[in-house]
Amino acid sequence: MLYEVHNRPLPVLVCKLNQGESIECQQGAMSWMTPTMSMQTGLGSGGKGVMGALGKMAKSAFTGESIFRNTYTAAGGPGEIAFASTFPGDIIAFDVGQTQLIAQKSAYFANTPGVQMEVAFTGGKKLSGIFGGEGLIMQKFTGNGTVFLEIDGCVYNYVLGPGESMLVDTGYLAAMEATCTMEVETVKGLGNILAGGEGLFNTKVTGPGKIWLQTMPTIALAGALRPYIPTGS
Repeated sequence: MLYEVHNRPLPVLVCKLNQGESIECQQGAMSWMTPTMSMQTGLGSGGKGVMGALGKMAKSAFTGESIFRNTYTAAGGPGEIAFASTFPGDIIAFDVGQTQLIAQKSAYFANTPGVQMEVAFTGGKKLSGIFGGEGLIMQKFTGNGTVFLEIDGCVYNYVLGPGESMLVDTGYLAAMEATCTMEVETVKGLGNILAGGEGLFNTKVTGPGKIWLQTMPTIALAGALRPYIPTGS
């Protein structure tokens, strides 16, 4: 399968498939396709059998996503299918066969067959997920294949060495390699908490591993627009 991402910052993922090749996505994600593509709704990769179905149901309960995936296959000859973004930003491809990935729960866009998705509980005893960043519940991608993630705004990445850390404000962590760890870091100083405007907590991400940061998380955009949204009658 060949793919290209066009028209950033309102990107669209265009995939060109050979006969018999497939791609999976969430329900309603398809934007346009050639008539040679056929759709089958099911549990997607990792959803076969009772345990697979239970895993999908648990993931749905925690993340709010549907347990079902649409699989599009080039059944009538070579085909093309496109998935348009839902938010200004970027679409990035990751080869999970090279490294396991943990991403914010809203980042998933599409994947090739063979990619496994499961719930990842981050933060440990300090409950960084409740107080910092993207929440206790994230998504972990493993297996073999390519997963496409939707990034809010532009993306900037760092490679953290063993024990090296980065403090990340709420919502700005898009993804990290599974070798990284997360915990909450309390903002120090009462004056900083009351007047700093940065909240009570940051998310501390520690290497080794690569992290991807996004420049316009939805929570930040919502805060910027809130003063301009009428609330009265």
